[in-house]
Amino acid sequence: MQIISHRKIYFSISLILVLASLVSLLLWGLKLGIDFSGGTLMEVEFLEERPSNQQIQEGLADLELDQIILQSTGQKGLILRLKDIDEETHQMILAELRKLNSSEESISQIITEKRFESVGPLIGQELKRKASWAIILAMAAIILYIAWAFRKISKPVASWQYGLVAIIALFHDILITLGFFSALGHYWNIEIGLPLVAAFLTILGYSVNNSIVIFDRSRENLLRSHWTDFEETINQSIEQSVTRCLNTALTTLFVLLAIFLLGGQSIKYFALALIIGIIIGTYSSIFVTSSLIVVWQKWQKK
Repeated sequence: MQIISHRKIYFSISLILVLASLVSLLLWGLKLGIDFSGGTLMEVEFLEERPSNQQIQEGLADLELDQIILQSTGQKGLILRLKDIDEETHQMILAELRKLNSSEESISQIITEKRFESVGPLIGQELKRKASWAIILAMAAIILYIAWAFRKISKPVASWQYGLVAIIALFHDILITLGFFSALGHYWNIEIGLPLVAAFLTILGYSVNNSIVIFDRSRENLLRSHWTDFEETINQSIEQSVTRCLNTALTTLFVLLAIFLLGGQSIKYFALALIIGIIIGTYSSIFVTSSLIVVWQKWQKK
């Protein structure tokens, strides 16, 4: 199985995905959730038939809530996204929604509030800054760790080059995942919140784990081969590690698919981000990362 020799194909696939992600991010950007932009999220479920969006907008018009984004969940569920509100306004919204769905049942049974989150704009900006720093520091720590772990391998490429190549692959994985969610945000109003930031950090660790498995096997093979044929040694290392990487990815994906299909709305897109990231991360670890280190070695040799 000559994976490295077909690196131009893998690089072309990655280039297409990265360019598509960049275009998506430049055109539509990311739809930030209330964790970062500030505001209020309410999730309710109606006992009877859910009123139409127009009825809800008209019923809440007197409260002067400005723009309200409505998203249906299931047959009777509804998510409302609006500006930051106080508890009094919160109760007034619930009262108005009960009027729209009145029946002979007890008024507390007419609708059920399943979730209420409210974040001020200043807190949202602080969370955005901390999330960015968390990702940057995680990447820096990964470079330092890989450089230290491979310190005994200085030929034919330096130990820090393994770390840098792994980080390039991580940028590749995160950028493609962000591009996917940019398109989801534009077409289906999927928002980026703190759960998705946690998913991105998990993707960083998962992706670099596969890269380290392959690089570690490469280190063992390089010490035995004395660097006589770097490309063949890397290719052999991939062949010896690919089954483990794929088995780990598949077993994780089975669990995540179950969470995505059967889990609640609050963790649905957290699971989706992990599914996309693990697929892209496994692909890049096997086909892209190792090919990059071989290309770098050939360039140095020239």
